[in-house]
Amino acid sequence: MRQFRSRHARLTPDEWPEGEPLLSLAEADLPAGRHAFHKEELMAFIEQDTRDTAPAAPVPPAAAPVRGRFARRAVLLPVAACSLALAAAAVLTLGGSGGGETDTGPALTAPLGTGTSEGVPQLLQRISLASAKAPRITVRPGQYVYIESKVGTTYEKTVGDKTTLASHGIHRRQVWNSTDGSQGWLIDPAVSPPGGEKLDRINEKGERQPAYLNAPTYDYLATLPTDPDALLAKIYKETEGMGNSPEQQAFTTIGDLLRESLPPAALNTALYKAAAKIPGVVQVKDAVDAVGRHGVAVARMDETSGARTEWIFDAKTYVYLGERTIQVRPDGGESGLLQPGTVIHTEAVTLRQAVDELKELPSSGA
Repeated sequence: MRQFRSRHARLTPDEWPEGEPLLSLAEADLPAGRHAFHKEELMAFIEQDTRDTAPAAPVPPAAAPVRGRFARRAVLLPVAACSLALAAAAVLTLGGSGGGETDTGPALTAPLGTGTSEGVPQLLQRISLASAKAPRITVRPGQYVYIESKVGTTYEKTVGDKTTLASHGIHRRQVWNSTDGSQGWLIDPAVSPPGGEKLDRINEKGERQPAYLNAPTYDYLATLPTDPDALLAKIYKETEGMGNSPEQQAFTTIGDLLRESLPPAALNTALYKAAAKIPGVVQVKDAVDAVGRHGVAVARMDETSGARTEWIFDAKTYVYLGERTIQVRPDGGESGLLQPGTVIHTEAVTLRQAVDELKELPSSGA
């Protein structure tokens, strides 16, 4: 969508005062069958899913999206067609059903903090320094990277001629991946069958899909440049044409690498330094992750959707807590139901660890 591209985005697109009091959203009951959606909504998410999982230049253009990749603003699914229904306009039910349940409930709002460009370079410098000093997780050959989080999503749902917002409550998500990405397992009650399902890198033609920026492996991350300028240049080049603008897609790509992967120490630091070079990045002094932890956020608003993605860090230690996306502009989404303060996707990373076996739980994650 080149008509949306703007390499001269304003530096502070969401530096607005907090909006008027927000209306609560009525609860919508789920039908017995599968969720039905607008044709336009479905096509929009098919297009976005294709862009977000499209291989970069080194990958053969005929390769299909990797099964099991973590779809942007949604949840990792092994079959792209199924992800479309579950990925649509993810809106968190804050304070909704928890404890691993994914019952459908109403979409609730959260306080919408004000974004400001003031102090962003200093904040990212503190975060990068904290990242460089943080203890590192050692992953030996043959081990698996285990990441546990709490997530919540919601979707726009159409029954007959009526569209409403419905949500899955905050629930536990567990992902195992081998260092080369050849073996993996997902347990996420919102999207996987009981007991979970296998993840692999086999495309629809039965071919092994190489790793790339939007579908990385632990081994692949070790090959990325750790110079911030070179790293950002690579991100811009390999995500060209994706997303609603080059700047927003670069911010999104870095956020994905921070969230459900395990970057090497030097790369982790470089990611924050690269983010500081993206126009339009702001800070939000109070943001809340999926388990209620407050922190300071590094954020950027997508000027097309009017939604702001926030990376949330502990305000004292600058440890990464998680990510959320919150609607800033009114009448968002395909249906126009997303109002300012509606939280679109939330995730709190609660554990990253190396384990020896697929589906093995570390002692701290049992």
